[in-house]
Amino acid sequence: MPRPARDRPFLDPTVVARLGTLELKARTIVEGFLSGLHRSPFKGFSVEFAEYRQYIPGDALSTIDWKVYARSDRYYVKKFEEETNLDCHLLLDVSGSMAYGSHHALSKFEYGGCLAAALGYLMNRQRDAVGLTAFDENIVTMLPVSSRPGHLLALLVTLDRLQCGRKTNVAKPLNLLADTLTKRGIVVLISDLLDNPDEIIRGLKHFQFRGIDVIVFHVLDHDEIEFPFDRATRFEDLETSEEIMAVPGAVRGHYLREIGALIERYRRELGASGIDYQLLDTNRPLELALLSYLSTRSRAL
Repeated sequence: MPRPARDRPFLDPTVVARLGTLELKARTIVEGFLSGLHRSPFKGFSVEFAEYRQYIPGDALSTIDWKVYARSDRYYVKKFEEETNLDCHLLLDVSGSMAYGSHHALSKFEYGGCLAAALGYLMNRQRDAVGLTAFDENIVTMLPVSSRPGHLLALLVTLDRLQCGRKTNVAKPLNLLADTLTKRGIVVLISDLLDNPDEIIRGLKHFQFRGIDVIVFHVLDHDEIEFPFDRATRFEDLETSEEIMAVPGAVRGHYLREIGALIERYRRELGASGIDYQLLDTNRPLELALLSYLSTRSRAL
């Protein structure tokens, strides 16, 4: 017997990888997430109207529900739980290191792209304006924020055409974008953060100085977190092509201490600055990140 929707687990990334187009992946992730959310105890994250109220002169004609008018011969508008729109800027790391993917279904780049697409789809449902900036050591492409019809499709097409670049410079696009933003909103960074943490943290704080809320999704492959290798392995730097042979048993302890310290530093220092930080294992469902975004958005209103 199939389980009720509220009891179903989130979508496994391996299932997401088989769904086909990026638009289908985003829609499946978001619609499944919202279906579960509406059956859950979480409140305050509505993306649907809460109730109707009678039309008041001055209300935008676009808010009138004409189907209700046809049935009742009276003007009603949809009253939403969240009527305030935000500008949301998606920053996606497409540097060479994001191309890494172990034996799992999605590389960090593919996982990050699916997450950006799902967030864009969700933001569109929230009636938020969304933009996209993809970067490696430079800004590769930039799609300005918009909530106009057709913008979601433009964002999905842009994401679908992206390819991994080479070297990383996370701080550079952060500072460039922070200098251009004039309206309060949310910046969402999707990156493996494998760069100088001092510069990344300073770059993220730059947004806060300008009154902008920040959420960071730290995307790492499961093998980068657990280091499960058990035999002599050749490791290649995807950004410099440098190779090194290592015996995992001899380096595992040191590696795990280093990656653990890096993760803890981001969690501690960003958290102390009021920046939301979420570590995302590419084995974990993408819907968990959507809940983090909605939580940040509700506080930003």
